[in-house]
Amino acid sequence: MEEDLRRNPALLKLELFCRGMRIDPSCERLDQDGRPILRTRAGLGSGLELVLPGGLWTNVPVKEAFATRSPFALAHRQGRYVIERGGEEIAQVQIPAAPAFYSRTTSSGRVMSRVGVLQGTYLAVYPTGVCAHWLREPRRNCAFCSVGLNLGAQEDQEKRVDDVVETALAAREELGITYVHFNTGYYDGDTYLDELEPFVEAISRRTGLLIGVQTPPHPDLSRYRKLRAMGVNQVSFCFELWDRAAFEKHCPGKAEKVGLDRYLEAIRYCAPIFDTTNGEIVAGLEPVDSTLAAIEWITDQGAVPTVCVFRPLIGTDLQDHPPPEPQPLVPVFRRLFEACMDKGLPLGIAPNVNVSIILKPEECRWFVDDPGRWWHREWKAAVMRKGLEGLLAMRRARAAWYRRGHS
Repeated sequence: MEEDLRRNPALLKLELFCRGMRIDPSCERLDQDGRPILRTRAGLGSGLELVLPGGLWTNVPVKEAFATRSPFALAHRQGRYVIERGGEEIAQVQIPAAPAFYSRTTSSGRVMSRVGVLQGTYLAVYPTGVCAHWLREPRRNCAFCSVGLNLGAQEDQEKRVDDVVETALAAREELGITYVHFNTGYYDGDTYLDELEPFVEAISRRTGLLIGVQTPPHPDLSRYRKLRAMGVNQVSFCFELWDRAAFEKHCPGKAEKVGLDRYLEAIRYCAPIFDTTNGEIVAGLEPVDSTLAAIEWITDQGAVPTVCVFRPLIGTDLQDHPPPEPQPLVPVFRRLFEACMDKGLPLGIAPNVNVSIILKPEECRWFVDDPGRWWHREWKAAVMRKGLEGLLAMRRARAAWYRRGHS
């Protein structure tokens, strides 16, 4: 593995996730040049969006306390934005501009940036009310989650279906997005799919975009076949921690109301149904061996792991907990790529979907000494990506026909 941060953008991305970044006074135009920092959803979008060499979209912590002590700084030098360490330039980066649609309003008068936000190059939407774990007395929310702090503050707590459709169409027209990702919290009575399905159906029918869904696992697993028929391409289940003691400690509401086993059962059931099924975990709050065990189990089911680096978000129960050191996590992300390749899982098949809040599994090829030995797997993924591009074109044509008939 190349260990020079100037030559390994994935290692730099991991370092930035773990250490954050300071903003040099030379970046006086950053507010005008870049996207606003919007703490939405579970809060992992709390940082500055930028693009590293190799096209690696990255959401870098800059406001959290640990970022003020970072050895990395963003500076503006001779018309370029660069990341420096100890005064030495490590990488030139791109700062994506704030999208024009953020300041537009929907037909009901809602500001679009309060309906959905870009995370990398896809639109993320939390269309329903705050997770019920935040509303219990005492609160039983996940200790690292900030969704209860954000909804109603930087993001409208309730969205209309038309608001979400109009925002998605505006993002598609301006930036060519291909994918909308929905997520919800837990609601008593397991009503999250009931509340989400009208949004899914409308996005599928009226925009033709690819769709992802992240909710707690529904006890009636047949509901996922219905989601697939509605046009959902990807589902994700965030069980967060493989170690059961850590799961119960940091995710008390999930442990009490759902339980780890139901998450695992849903992953196993959905893996053969959707284009991609993801099991999402947090690295840095349990032993590395537990995270590695989770990766093995998820990939054994035919699902793809999503590994988030723990970020101590402002206002959360773990805001004073130190972020993980990057070097112990390198074997995690190396194995993430190797396990997906060994088991023939499709990586990077969704066209124009760059994720800034995680290291995508395909980006983890930078942690492997000889990634070329899986060339046949990557070739297969490229073929599948072409197939999804064709599906996307057909969906858009169908959606345009539908809108013409209902205008």
